[in-house]
Amino acid sequence: MNTTIATGQLRWLGLSGALIALDQCTKVLIERSFALYETLVILPVFNLVRAHNRGAAFSFLDGAGGWQRWVFTALAVVVSVALLRWLRQLPRSSNMLAAALACILAGAIGNVIDRLRLGYVIDFIQVHWQQHYFAAFNVADSAITIGAGLLLLDAWRTRRRAG
Repeated sequence: MNTTIATGQLRWLGLSGALIALDQCTKVLIERSFALYETLVILPVFNLVRAHNRGAAFSFLDGAGGWQRWVFTALAVVVSVALLRWLRQLPRSSNMLAAALACILAGAIGNVIDRLRLGYVIDFIQVHWQQHYFAAFNVADSAITIGAGLLLLDAWRTRRRAG
């Protein structure tokens, strides 16, 4: 059996592991250092703040009553399994796509760990312009966003090469 085909791009799981570790370490640091909603101004457009999100991205369904914890956890687990299968089947030449999937996988797992451990996701990165605040986010959310961007860039490059 050809091990290159059998493992595909699973070598990128190291990136996923590193991002998950960074996500969890930063969240524990915030948990230990900040009270809920405590804010530290870093730059005029950037704060650290401890926030709890029981919903999805941008606090969607944050106050829905608790059921969303299990729905978002189950969805993230299903997506993670699908991403692992996709990584396993990728040819070794698909590095950008593999990096994208590894980032998305890390973000999904990082936030699932919070949901299972705490019942909510810890967010702490807050960007704003004057009095206009973007929803707080974390390393896992950043990994998902970067992964989605790489996914789009890979699709654009693939389409451009095809024709």
